[in-house]
Amino acid sequence: MSENLSDISHDQLAVRRAKLETLQQAGRDPFRAVFTPTHTAAAALAAFVEGEEAVQPEVAVAGLLLVIRNMGKSQFIKIQDQTGIIQGYVKLDAIGAEAYAEFKKLDLGDIIGFAGELFRTKTGEVTVRVARYALVSKALRPLPEKWHGLTDAEQVYRQRYLDLIVNEESRRRFLARSRMVAAIRRFLEEREFVEVETPVLQSVAGGAAAQPFVTRHNALGCEFFLRISLELYLKRLLVGGFDRVYEIGRNFRNEGLSRRHNPEFTMLELYQAYSDFRGMMALIRDLLRAVVREVTGAGAVTRADGTVIDFDAEWREVSYKALVIEKTGDPDWFGRRKAEKAARLRDFGLAAEDDWEDFEVTNELFGKRIEPELIQPTFVTHLPQELCPLAKVNLDDPTTLDVFELCVGGMEIAPAYSEQNDPDEQRRMFENQAGGEIQKIDHDFLLALEHGMPPAGGLGLGIDRLAMLLTGAESIRDVILFPQLRPQAEA
Repeated sequence: MSENLSDISHDQLAVRRAKLETLQQAGRDPFRAVFTPTHTAAAALAAFVEGEEAVQPEVAVAGLLLVIRNMGKSQFIKIQDQTGIIQGYVKLDAIGAEAYAEFKKLDLGDIIGFAGELFRTKTGEVTVRVARYALVSKALRPLPEKWHGLTDAEQVYRQRYLDLIVNEESRRRFLARSRMVAAIRRFLEEREFVEVETPVLQSVAGGAAAQPFVTRHNALGCEFFLRISLELYLKRLLVGGFDRVYEIGRNFRNEGLSRRHNPEFTMLELYQAYSDFRGMMALIRDLLRAVVREVTGAGAVTRADGTVIDFDAEWREVSYKALVIEKTGDPDWFGRRKAEKAARLRDFGLAAEDDWEDFEVTNELFGKRIEPELIQPTFVTHLPQELCPLAKVNLDDPTTLDVFELCVGGMEIAPAYSEQNDPDEQRRMFENQAGGEIQKIDHDFLLALEHGMPPAGGLGLGIDRLAMLLTGAESIRDVILFPQLRPQAEA
């Protein structure tokens, strides 16, 4: 069993607390200290001027103390900030005996600032020749030892702050996610999409088929649900005359956990009036190509197993039915009885529940044995009508819808619809989905549709799954800073 990172040696904690008390009694409380950096670590390194005769700038940097190399009357140290690591050179003669003596009492993990001119060491590393320094926060607990050897991944998620300090790969992953989201926003703003915010607390959990979290509003005296989808409020805005809208927000589903599922997750949803699911194909292709290039610097992503996912290549388009027939080798699959299909699932190591509907049997095969094989970007089109009650029925095949699911890396990352804007048809589809639970129907949304919604294309994009794809993360928890975990018992 791996060590508990919160179980720090009493002696180490006592020594650091004693140092803090000494400082405070001397009137040098580090938590009251002020230091203003002029440069980040990266900016300071970039400010170095090449040339033997060059006049070097003075910089002031601050960060977490990671390395101390004691050389007697001088010390090399390294600090880390958001942008990276920079080295400082502290010399007794430069800062004075008293300051140097205090400097030698610093501990790894302390947050310090220092200022001085840049120079290049004999080993070629750009370094700050420290002229002054300040301790601006005292670390009472040391950084964990052997962090990289931990096998308790849950502890990494619980103490993400330590993970970010010592794990460069994790830090890079979350910075990449931030760049990814920023690139998505820029792309959409350049195309005149308006970013909006819609309610997280909703009286009807609509827009998807999922189990919601329930809460109570004391002042209003009624229950609300944490939203399971962004869709229905965004489409109200189409009714209101906002022709291009999007939201990047959290959804909540009170369901299971897996490598690709977290109860709290982030989605992009956008809606464009006078478009359809084919318009969304062009949009998501352009969007992802731009985002992939922004984040990776290339048009492709290489997975850990060496597989290259090429976003610049031609994207495959294939119907849901064609993929199922191809997998089963049965051209009559969709004409067979449910029992026959359920029996065939055993050939693929799967089993159907007795109470499943016919379409659920087929979708089990698709989700478990077909989707994981779709590695290159693939538009899976014309899904069964029962799967998407908010999309338009296909005119040529009324058993299917004008929709697609974009699958990449063996998982669905972006569904898109030709949105249903007929209020009567939408009501019928809601009622079929809700069965006897009429309270699950969003009647206010139907009222909005009766005022007229333009034809539109709608698109969802799983931000967490896209981050997994672009950073090579194996689990959705690796791209969510603070994933949900069972609370730990108090010690």
